[in-house]
Amino acid sequence: MTRETPITAQSSIGQWLDHPAGGPLIRSLLEQSGTDPAMLAPMRSLPLQQLVAASGGQMPQSVVDDLVLAANGGVAPEPDAGPQGELVFAGRFAGKTVVVTGAASGIGRATASRVAREGGRVVAVDVSQERLEELVASHAGADIVAVRADITVQADVDAIVAAADGRIDALANVAGINDDFSPAHETSDAVWDRVLAINLTGAFKVLRAVLPTMLEAGAGSVVNVASEAALRGNSSGNAYTVSKHGIIGLTKSSAFMYGPQGIRVNAVAPGGVATGIPMPPNMSEQGSARLQPFQAMIPTIATAEQLAASITFLLSDDGVNINGAVLASDGGWSVQ
Repeated sequence: MTRETPITAQSSIGQWLDHPAGGPLIRSLLEQSGTDPAMLAPMRSLPLQQLVAASGGQMPQSVVDDLVLAANGGVAPEPDAGPQGELVFAGRFAGKTVVVTGAASGIGRATASRVAREGGRVVAVDVSQERLEELVASHAGADIVAVRADITVQADVDAIVAAADGRIDALANVAGINDDFSPAHETSDAVWDRVLAINLTGAFKVLRAVLPTMLEAGAGSVVNVASEAALRGNSSGNAYTVSKHGIIGLTKSSAFMYGPQGIRVNAVAPGGVATGIPMPPNMSEQGSARLQPFQAMIPTIATAEQLAASITFLLSDDGVNINGAVLASDGGWSVQ
């Protein structure tokens, strides 16, 4: 890129770093925040805009807007499509009802959006009513039923099934939370109970609730979102790692049990994803220090939309011959 080439919020971080005007601006911003530019290496393919979500609120939209203006001589260029890597298949979910948990943010929102734009009816589940309303408002004309629910509460899970109104073709079990990176001897009952309740028990409750409808129909597709932490021990803390290993067990057991009845159950294991999911307070110093060198080896950071592409592939009829699989959607991290 030359100095005269417009650069936008949807241009990749790599393009910004290599741009004669954008590069110095990004490096100056990093220097002011005390961030090593090498930290951006796994994020080079992401749009600059993604830093707003990835920062979890630490980088406001105004910072990106100011960078774009400064890099373009004070003139905001026309927005471009950018390197989103999203190819929508019109009608892929036409006539299908898909339940998506964690649907109001991150991977869940991207999955719900993708299904809706591909013609599906989405039962969008989340604990945040406000963010659910934003999801619905941003998809005018789409068939999205918003259900404010806590997946650890059985009455709320029953309400999800009721909202589906007798038809559930697929389930994306996305809802989840981080732990505090603590090793086992530091893990409190509060952290253990909350992480296991949401990440594993909640996913089980929703799966259990939708299965009767799928069994009656003789067909169904489930994708449970695991994690790189389900494949190794050095990517997160004790509670989160255990919960995501449990998701793999839930997936394989269910795939074995229900495959003969036409129900496919698979898992996607994301690596680094720029979703901005907040980390809990009081992170373990010992656990963080032990994990940091291995987390620094993440080859690339994905967007939520890229994970949604993996999830919707397995949810859809394109994954017709896949059952009990664990798809590592991690940019190659799991082969290191």
